Amino acid sequence: MDIRKVKKLIELLEESGINEIEIHEGEESVRISRGGSSTAPLQYNVPPASAPAATPAPASGGDTASEEPIDGEVIESPMVGTYYAAASPDADPFVSVGSTVEKGDTLCIIEAMKIMNQIEAECSGTIVSVERKNGEPVEYGDPLFVIRP
Repeated sequence: MDIRKVKKLIELLEESGINEIEIHEGEESVRISRGGSSTAPLQYNVPPASAPAATPAPASGGDTASEEPIDGEVIESPMVGTYYAAASPDADPFVSVGSTVEKGDTLCIIEAMKIMNQIEAECSGTIVSVERKNGEPVEYGDPLFVIRP
């Protein structure tokens, strides 16, 4: 990979709020990190800073069971991208409010850099809140779901 491309990636990383970026170009790849540890599993690809900026939705902006504070584990977006509730536009959503999930079940897909990343349940329980709408942009750390164990 050309050193000028690497320098440009570093500049993009510094200008954005992204902590880590990984780029694959053919058989070559480069990962640039600001330091510290990433809370996202390494299987996820983080898009470059040139991705469109997203506006965070309010915590109760999705399909919630009630408007009261929700007690449970919040599943956050591990990356910047586009949230998809189903595998295709014609398919049923992976989960909805009231769905029972097991640890490792697919909750949604986040598209980043034309790569479809399946987001899995971090715990078993019942979905009590869906915080995003299909096709909505998400940023790193945005709440996606609340699961009550």
